[in-house]
Amino acid sequence: MNESFWIWPLALFALTFVLGIVAVVAGIGGGVLFVPIVASFFPFHLDFVRGAGLLLALSGTLAAGPLLLRAGLANLRLVMPLALAGSVCSLAGAVTGLALPTDLVQTALGATVIAVAVLLWMSSGGENFSEESDALGERLRLQGRFVDHAAGGVRIDWRTRRTALGIASFAGIGFLGGMFGLGAGFANVPALNLLMGAPLKVAVGTSGLIISIINSSAAWVYINRGALLPVIAVPAILGVMLGSRIGARLLPVLPAPVVRRTVIVVLALAGARALLRGLGIWP
Repeated sequence: MNESFWIWPLALFALTFVLGIVAVVAGIGGGVLFVPIVASFFPFHLDFVRGAGLLLALSGTLAAGPLLLRAGLANLRLVMPLALAGSVCSLAGAVTGLALPTDLVQTALGATVIAVAVLLWMSSGGENFSEESDALGERLRLQGRFVDHAAGGVRIDWRTRRTALGIASFAGIGFLGGMFGLGAGFANVPALNLLMGAPLKVAVGTSGLIISIINSSAAWVYINRGALLPVIAVPAILGVMLGSRIGARLLPVLPAPVVRRTVIVVLALAGARALLRGLGIWP
C-alpha cells in the first residue's frame, strides 16, 4: 500500500474527533456529517464509507450515553418505542442501500442531506416543547422534567404530543438512516422537538440514545456484506468516541442552536457536493 495513503486515516481521526464534539451537542449523530464529507472529499468507496458511518455514529452515542443519562438530558421511556420502530425499518433500509447503484445512492444522499439541513434550520429558532400530552403519550407515560443550567437553572416539565405520528416518522428516519449509513440521527431532533414537543436539549440527548439502538441493527447488514474496512472504521471510531465524551460534557452548558447553525452550513455544502458528484457534474 502506498505510504502516502496513511495520511487519509490520520485525517479521518482528526475529522471525526471534531465531528464527535459537534454531533453530541447538536444531537444529530456523527454519521450525518461523516458520510457526505468523507464520501465527497476522501478517496474511499461509498459502501465502505456508509458502513463506517453507522459504526461511527453508534460508537459516539454509546460513549456519550451514560453522561447524557446522568445529566437528565436523555429519557429512556421516550427512547424505547421510537427506537423499536426505527430499528426494524433500518434493517430494510440497509439491504436496499447496498442493492442500489452507487451513483443513484450518491445522488439521493445529496438530496437527503440538503433536506436535513432545511429541517435543522427549521428547528433552530429556540425552545419548543409541549406541556400537554396526547392519549398515546399519556398511556406510555412519555413525559419528564429537566433543569436547563444554561438558562439559569430553569426547571421544565414536558409531555409528548402527536405520539403516533412521531413513532411513524422514526420508522421512516430509520429506513433512510440504514440506506445511507447516516446513523438515523439526521432528523431525530426536528422530529422530537417540532413534531412531538420534547424540549430542545431533551431532544438532543434522547436522539443520541435512539441512534445507538437503531445503528446496532443496520450495522450488522453492512458487516455481513463485507462493507466494513478497518483502515476507515478504526480511526473514525477512535476519533468520534474521544470527541463525544467532550461533547457530552459541553452539552449541559452550551447553547445547542449555536452549534446547529454551524452544522447546517456544513451539511448544505456536503449535501451539494454529494448531489453534484452523484449527477456526474463534479466528479
